[in-house]
Amino acid sequence: MLFDWLRKKKKPTKPEKPTDPLAAFDQLIEDLERQAAEVRKSAATLLALKGDLARSEERYARRLEELSKRRATADEKGDAKVATTLERDRAQTQSLLRTTQDSLQRAEQDSKLLLEAAADIGSRVAELRAERESASARLAVGGLVTGALQEQVERFDKVLALDAARDEIERAHALAEIYREERG
Repeated sequence: MLFDWLRKKKKPTKPEKPTDPLAAFDQLIEDLERQAAEVRKSAATLLALKGDLARSEERYARRLEELSKRRATADEKGDAKVATTLERDRAQTQSLLRTTQDSLQRAEQDSKLLLEAAADIGSRVAELRAERESASARLAVGGLVTGALQEQVERFDKVLALDAARDEIERAHALAEIYREERG
């Protein structure tokens, strides 16, 4: 009994499909708008990161220049110990600069890709909105046509009922005529 209850409990429920055809459009448009917002948010994050990385790149480039000048001064003075330390700092800064440049390049590519995706989603939303408006108009016209056809069917039913009543009256007259002839 417990296992039956757990089996029933585990079944994933499917989201209800909208019965109104326009609700299906609205639901898809809403989902796409939400997705586009998330993509734009991610692109904005990457653009902010690009700014930070560009500042870091400038900082490391300035530091490399400074280290080169200090190394040249240490070489002029013949201070090998300082020159060695400055060379190690330059190598570390150079590594940080390369890593920052790689990260900046990747952030640029990814942000460009995300902005293109957001634009694609935006155009798809615009297309769906136009299609929804068209579907709404067709449904409204279809409702009017259906109403007119229903009225026509009702009139046709009335005409058939009237014809049936006329036929019944004709039969009654014919029957009465037959009785009159037999009596007469």
